[in-house]
Amino acid sequence: MIKVGIVGGTGYTGVELLRLLAAHPQVQLVAITSRSEAGMPVADMFPNLRGHIDLAFSEPDPAVLGACDLVFFATPNGTAMKMVPELVNKGVRVIDLAADFRLRDTAEWQQWYGMPHACEAILAKAVYGLPEVNRNTIKTAQVVANPGCYPTAVQLGFLPLIENKLIDVSHLIADAKSGVSGAGRKAEVHTLLCEASENFKAYGVKGHRHWPEIRQGLRLAAGQEIGLTFVPHLTPMIRGIHATLYAPLIHKDKAADLQQIYENRYRNEPFVDVMPAGSLPETRSVRGANVCRIAVHVPPTGNTVVVLSVIDNLVKGAAGQAVQNMNIMFGWDETLGLQQIGLVP
Repeated sequence: MIKVGIVGGTGYTGVELLRLLAAHPQVQLVAITSRSEAGMPVADMFPNLRGHIDLAFSEPDPAVLGACDLVFFATPNGTAMKMVPELVNKGVRVIDLAADFRLRDTAEWQQWYGMPHACEAILAKAVYGLPEVNRNTIKTAQVVANPGCYPTAVQLGFLPLIENKLIDVSHLIADAKSGVSGAGRKAEVHTLLCEASENFKAYGVKGHRHWPEIRQGLRLAAGQEIGLTFVPHLTPMIRGIHATLYAPLIHKDKAADLQQIYENRYRNEPFVDVMPAGSLPETRSVRGANVCRIAVHVPPTGNTVVVLSVIDNLVKGAAGQAVQNMNIMFGWDETLGLQQIGLVP
C-alpha cells in the first residue's frame, strides 16, 4: 500500500480522483489540499464520499506531501510546476492532471499558457502519460504528465492510421464535442444552466490549448510534421467527449483492412474498445468508466477515413487515466480500481 496526497481536491477532476482512489485497495489517502476550503470535511462538500473518505481539506504542507509515495496535482495550470521540484528532491513521484508537463517546448508552453515554465529541468525528464503509447517509460517515471481529455480521444483515434502510414498526415481534422464539466467547476456565465442547456456551439476555433498537445503526440507517432485542424464544441451534457476524426487515405486498397488494423493495435489494451464494423459509439456508454470506445468507418467514396472516438472526459480523459498511470508506475495490475462499468442511462 502507498501513501497518496492530492493537491487541489475541490474541482471536478479532483473529486473524480477521490471517488476512484477511495475504492483502490493499494492506496491510503493522507492529504487532500485546498487553500480556500481548509478545515472543511471532504464529505461535506462531496456527500457521495460520505463513509468513504473521512479527511478534511488542508493547506498544502510540504512536510506531509513530502512523506507521500505519490502526489497527484488536480490544480490549475501553472501550480504544479512551482511545487513539484521540492517533492521530486524528496523522492516523491508525481502525476500532474494539468498541463504543466505536457508540452516539451517551453516557448510553446509560454505561448499557449501565458507564463514562463518554472522547472525546465524536470520538464525534460517528465513522461507523457498516455499508457497506450508510453507504458514502458511510465513504469519508471518520477513525474508523469497526464494527458488532456481532447488529446486522449483524438490521439487514440488517429494512432493506428498514422503508425501504419495509411493516411496523409498533412490534412487531419478533429471535430470534437465535450460536456460542460470539461470547463471546470469555476463559476462562469457560459457554463450556467440557462446558457449551456439546449445549446450547442463551437469555441477555440482560432486556437485551443489542446491543439499543440495533440499535434505533438501525433507528430511523434508520424515521425514528421502534421497538419491538424482541431475544433472543439460545447454540448449540453455534464460528461463525455465525442471526437469525429477525418483523414485522407493514401492507400485506398487498405480500406477493407482498417477494422482489423484497429483491432490488432488495441487488442491488448484494457481500456480501448474497438467496436464492430459499422458501430456508432455513444458517450453514455463510457460515462463513469475508464474506457475509450472507437469505431472506424470508410464512407462510400473511399477517399476519407472517419474515426469515432468517445471517452468520459473526467475518467479516461483525466482522473481514471491518472489512476491507470499510478498502477503502471507501482507495478500493479493496470485495471486495479478501474473496473467500473459505464452508467446507462
